[in-house]
Amino acid sequence: MPILQVSHLSKQFDLRIARPMEVRPVRDVSFAMEPGQFLGIAGPSGIGKSTILKCIYRTYTPSSGSIVYQSQLFGPLDLAAAGERTITHLRKNEIGYVSQFLRVIPRVSATDVIAERLLAVGTDRQEARSAAQTMLGRLNISRELWDGFPATFSGGEQQRINLARAFIVRPRLMILDEPTASLDRRTTEAVIELLLDMKRQGTTMIGVFHDWEVMERLADRILELDGAGSARLRNANAATSEGGVQHG
Repeated sequence: MPILQVSHLSKQFDLRIARPMEVRPVRDVSFAMEPGQFLGIAGPSGIGKSTILKCIYRTYTPSSGSIVYQSQLFGPLDLAAAGERTITHLRKNEIGYVSQFLRVIPRVSATDVIAERLLAVGTDRQEARSAAQTMLGRLNISRELWDGFPATFSGGEQQRINLARAFIVRPRLMILDEPTASLDRRTTEAVIELLLDMKRQGTTMIGVFHDWEVMERLADRILELDGAGSARLRNANAATSEGGVQHG
């Protein structure tokens, strides 16, 4: 049974600047994911890759379509229609999201920013801090920064804190929006190893990557979007399509 079934997903934005204008970056997209599978989304800039991810995480409410997620907490659930309280519970316990941007309280240490995710689900404070520091080490954050404030870190260091916050709770579904952007090669390799480790443990992942090589190494399947209103779902590293998916 798919853990995630996206059916005829569309998102429309109504802009009113000089004159009313309708923008539809996502039109009639459908795909399914099995537990433990990694789906990459590829296509030109501005085509709606991140919009799909934000609809699944419910940062955006879809204009039409359904996003059925097989939740441990609530059973089968349409994320497109679920209430805000339900979405909050899922984000806390089951669904993780990594973007290119870190938003934290200015004077909270890197260790505590990461440990907070474990404290929120009832982990002992000392255990949570120890796990946070282990994750900081895996992502090549130097020890002298562990008690520093991420608000003062470089963009690449902040991105690693962002990743650590998401990885430490081992979500059932992980949504990744350019997770290796601004990272050096060494740290990118560390992130790839963490993602592969999570995948081996059964985490389902869907992501957009600026680096095609990274996506090919991680993804089982790739959903390729184009500007002509169609999408192609194929096996990663395979030249043949698994079957067309039409949108628009």
